Amino acid sequence: MLIFKLFSVILLVLFAGCAATPEQSGKAEKPITPIKIVQPKPKVHQKEAGVSIDGDVMFMLLTAELAGQRGHYDIALEGYLEAAKRVKDPRFAERAAMIAMYMKDAAKTNEAVNLWLQEEPRNQAARKIAVLSALIAGNKAAAVEHLDAMLAIDPAGFEKSVLELVSTVQKEGKSDVVYEALDALSAKHPNNATIYFIESLLATQMDKKALAEANIQKALDLQPDWDKALVFKAQLAMLSGDLNKAIRDLKAALVKRPADDKIKKMLGQLLIKAKDYPQAAQVYQSLVKANSEDSESQFALGLVYLQLAKDEQAEDIFTALLDKPKWEQQASFYLGKLEEKQGNPGKALNWYNKIDGGPIAFDAGVSAVSLLTKEKRFDEAGIRLDALKKTFPKQQLRLLLMQAELLNQQARYQQAFNLLNGAVVEYPDETELLYARALMAERVGKLDVLEADLKKILAANPDNAEALNALGYTLVDKTDRYAEAEQYLLRALSLAPDEPVILDSYGWLQFKLGSLPKALDYLQRAYAKQKENEIAAHLAEVLWVLGKKDEAKKLFREAIESAPIDEYLLDFQRRVLNKAQ
Repeated sequence: MLIFKLFSVILLVLFAGCAATPEQSGKAEKPITPIKIVQPKPKVHQKEAGVSIDGDVMFMLLTAELAGQRGHYDIALEGYLEAAKRVKDPRFAERAAMIAMYMKDAAKTNEAVNLWLQEEPRNQAARKIAVLSALIAGNKAAAVEHLDAMLAIDPAGFEKSVLELVSTVQKEGKSDVVYEALDALSAKHPNNATIYFIESLLATQMDKKALAEANIQKALDLQPDWDKALVFKAQLAMLSGDLNKAIRDLKAALVKRPADDKIKKMLGQLLIKAKDYPQAAQVYQSLVKANSEDSESQFALGLVYLQLAKDEQAEDIFTALLDKPKWEQQASFYLGKLEEKQGNPGKALNWYNKIDGGPIAFDAGVSAVSLLTKEKRFDEAGIRLDALKKTFPKQQLRLLLMQAELLNQQARYQQAFNLLNGAVVEYPDETELLYARALMAERVGKLDVLEADLKKILAANPDNAEALNALGYTLVDKTDRYAEAEQYLLRALSLAPDEPVILDSYGWLQFKLGSLPKALDYLQRAYAKQKENEIAAHLAEVLWVLGKKDEAKKLFREAIESAPIDEYLLDFQRRVLNKAQ
C-alpha cells in the first residue's frame, strides 16, 4: 500500500513546460516534481490508497521515481506507464501522461491518457490533455471526440476550458486545426451558441474577420440577448474600422438589454472615440443617474463635459471626485487643466503640484513645464524639466523634445538644433524627432536638412499628412518650387481636408501662384476653423492685395491685440502696413 502526493494537472503550466523537450530547451532541466512513495504504517486501512501493489510494481515505481529525479524521463515514463497498466489506479496514468507530454511523445501520451480515462472517464484534466495531444498531432477526429465529452461533462465550464486549450495550441501553430475541430463539433451541436462564440474568437485571432462575424451572428441567432456576444459583435465592427456600425450594434444591444451597464459603458467609449460628445454625455448621465456611486462613469462624464466646453459641470464633477482616493489624482489634473484654460496659471500649477505620484504624475509634470514655458518662466520650466528626467528615465525622448521646444521658445534655435542633431544620431528613425529637427532646421536656415528629414518620414509613411504639409508649405514659403509643393499639399488635403493648417498652406500657395480668389477662399476657411496668428497674417495679406485694406487692418488689429509679439503678425506689419504709410 502506498500514499501518493500528486500535483494536479494545470493545463497552461504543463504546456509551458512542454514548449521544448529537454534536449531542445538549451536551459538547465527542471526535474518533474516527484511522487513521494512511502511504506504504509501498519494501522492504515487498504482503502486509503485504494489499490494493492505487489513487490514488482513497487520496485518499478521506485525505479521510475529515481530516474525522474535524475532527469532520465524516458525510463521514468516507462515505469509509470507499466505501473498504470498493471494497477488500476488513475494516478499512475496521470503521472505517465504528464511525463509523456513533457517529452512530446504523442504515442505514449495517448496511451497514458487512454489508461487514465478508462478509470476516470469524466476527468476533465485527462480530456484536456487528450484534446491537446490530438490537436498537436493534427488528429481532428480524436480532438472532436474528447471535446464532445468535455462539453457533456461540464457545459458551463466548456468555454473557459476550450479557450485555455486555444491559448496553448496557438503556440504550436495549430489554430487552423482547432478551428476545424470546433467546426466539426458545431455540426454535432448546431444549437450550441457557445461553440459558435468560441469559433468567432478564434477566427478573429486568425485574422478571418468575415468568418468571425458569421459565427458571432450564429451565436446571437441562438441567444439574441447574450450580452457577451452582443459586445463582441460590436468589437468586431470596431476592429474592421467601422465605428458607426459598432455604435449601431451596441445601440441595438441596448434595446435588448436596456439595463446592461457594461454595454452602456462601451457605447459611451465608442461615442467619445467618434467625437459624438452630446450622445456620449447622455449615456454617462444615465449611468450616473442610475448609480450615484459609479465614479468611473462620473469621471468619463467630466471628460465629456470638457469636450463640450461645459466647464462648470466638469468642475463640479472633478471637485466631487477629490474625496475619492482612487480618482483624486486624475480629478486634480483636470481641475488644473480647467484653471489653465480659464487663464489662471497660478491655480493650475497648484493643482499640478498636488500630483506627486501615480499613473498621471508624468502628465502633470509635463503640463506644468508646458504652462511655465507658455508663461515665459523659462528658468522654472527648465528646473522642472530636469527633475522629470531624473524621475522618469524611460521618457527621455519625449522630455528631450520638450527641452528643444523650451529652447525654441527662447529663440535659442541653434542650441535646439544641436540638441536634436545629437538625439537623431541615437534615434535615427524616430518620426517625432525627425519632424522636430526638420522644423528647427528651417529656423537655422538648413533647408536641406528639413527636406531630407521630412522625405525620410514620408518614405516610411507616405500618408503622414503633417509631414506632407510641412514640406509643401516650406517649398511654398522658402522656394519657388510651387509645382512640387502643390503635389505634397494636395496629397495632404486629400488625407485631412478640414485641417486648418493644411488649408492655410494651400491658400498661401494659391496666393504665390497669383490665384487670389482661391487663396482667399482657403484662408478664410482655415481662419474660421482656427484663429491662429500665422493664418491671420496670411489672410490679412491676401485681403490687402485684393484691395480690401480696411478688412485687412481690422483683422490685423484683432489678432495683434491678443498676440502683440507674434513674429508672423509683426512681419506682416513691417512688410505691408508700414510701407503703406
